[in-house]
Amino acid sequence: MADDADIRGFPRLMEAEELFREGRKDQASLKVIEHLRQHRDEPRGLALLGEMAMENGALVQAEQFLRRAARQSASMEVKRNLAAVLLQQDRLDAALEAYTYLEREDEGLAASAARAIILDRLGHSDEAIAIYERVVADPRADAKHWIAYGHSLRFAGRTADAIAAYRHVTDADPERGEAWWGLADIKSQVLTDDDVQRMEEALGIAVDALNIVPLHMALARAWHDRGDHERAFGHYREGNRIRAEVIRYDPAELSREVDEFVRMPVPGDGQDASSAAGPIPIFLISLPRSGSTLLEQILGRHPDVQALGELPYVRAVMRASLEVHMQRGALTVPQYIGRLTVNEKRALGAEYLRRAAMHRRVDTPYFIDKMPSNWSDILFIRAILPQARFVEIRRNAMDCAFSNYTHHFSSAHAASFDLVNQAQATIDYTRLMDHVASAAPGMICQVRYEKLLDHPERELRRVLDYLGLEWSDDLLSFHESDRTVRTPSAEQVRRPLNRSGVDRWKPYAQWLRPLRDALGPLADA
Repeated sequence: MADDADIRGFPRLMEAEELFREGRKDQASLKVIEHLRQHRDEPRGLALLGEMAMENGALVQAEQFLRRAARQSASMEVKRNLAAVLLQQDRLDAALEAYTYLEREDEGLAASAARAIILDRLGHSDEAIAIYERVVADPRADAKHWIAYGHSLRFAGRTADAIAAYRHVTDADPERGEAWWGLADIKSQVLTDDDVQRMEEALGIAVDALNIVPLHMALARAWHDRGDHERAFGHYREGNRIRAEVIRYDPAELSREVDEFVRMPVPGDGQDASSAAGPIPIFLISLPRSGSTLLEQILGRHPDVQALGELPYVRAVMRASLEVHMQRGALTVPQYIGRLTVNEKRALGAEYLRRAAMHRRVDTPYFIDKMPSNWSDILFIRAILPQARFVEIRRNAMDCAFSNYTHHFSSAHAASFDLVNQAQATIDYTRLMDHVASAAPGMICQVRYEKLLDHPERELRRVLDYLGLEWSDDLLSFHESDRTVRTPSAEQVRRPLNRSGVDRWKPYAQWLRPLRDALGPLADA
């Protein structure tokens, strides 16, 4: 919020801030606009409009207002908000510049930690870890800094150091659920019997759902590792129930969007993909927990392919463009795609490639983007990047859905908090993928996870044929790669191929009847 001392001379601004605090956002916005009509480009009013736009998720507008305010004011609060909105838009280069400035101005640990997050996401893990080490050495560092440090260490393959970082938190604050989940999510069964007892005690006194949910999920993993599936499922169910109540996910929204996608023509026909300059993006298409990290790790060993992980830029460029289009009226995503002009498509594709280039370290003909939301964005991707290639990996629906249910995801995967919702998301995913494969033959190369495990060379040769690449023996030594892997599968992909994830749901079959019934024929597909 704007400083009270700054707005005391402007009654409308004071009234607007009070209305905003009360949650009467529309009335607050009108008051600020009245103020700015009388005091054009007054920075405190612009800053307050920027904060309101941030609160409403209108990030393009928020940036515009905050930049105008920053030109008129030296307020550090405005600069902090501007840096935050740049990061929320996944404008990582601009956000890095903004937080570097804040760090130079001695803005404390927050700016340093934000820089570390950005550098980690850009693939500069060594530099990020070095910053985290300076942050956690500061007496002011708190649990969130240590947990972020642990995540960065884990993704870089420094598992023992990550465990030590998480344990630093659990030793100081046993109720801190995120740190316990950090330990539980490492696939080497690091939780001891003493850890289980301490988590049970913490769960008995914890009052914040932000701690209670990950405590349940971590305890579930611990009991699973001990073969007590009934107790494990009880914790999985309770943790997910709490998340579902908070998020209130509506599966019908996705179903309606897929209905609309299925009715629209597949974009790309008539577009000249051959004239596109630069590297060709390969989009891995899958539901979460389907084996996409494994397939990316394997393909990334090819000398002509660079694996870039989960790039947020498809959704980011679409979100910004859609916000501008929606200023003229509400639009669904399929309607928005249908209204894009040729020039807009080219500009959006170029912006995606510009941002992706920040992650590239070598000049290969291809690079991989495995963001989980690629599947629901596939028609937008096709519209703005007609040269793109698509490789889908699909896993047994029971294994995939159960794996999602047992993972402590953010709200980005809100369907995973309920078995029936997860089943419906799987059905909608399958409908869209099958429709695209039928409507645009040859657009997608489809891979089954289980076949990749059993016949890796045969399946990989099919993918390489689709990409127009020669075979490389390096693909089968994927587990020797030392690249940073920023997904929950960070440990699995550093091991040779194995079937440990196949039929993982079966010990829980008696509690998974709602999932199996909702999936119908897909349960055995």
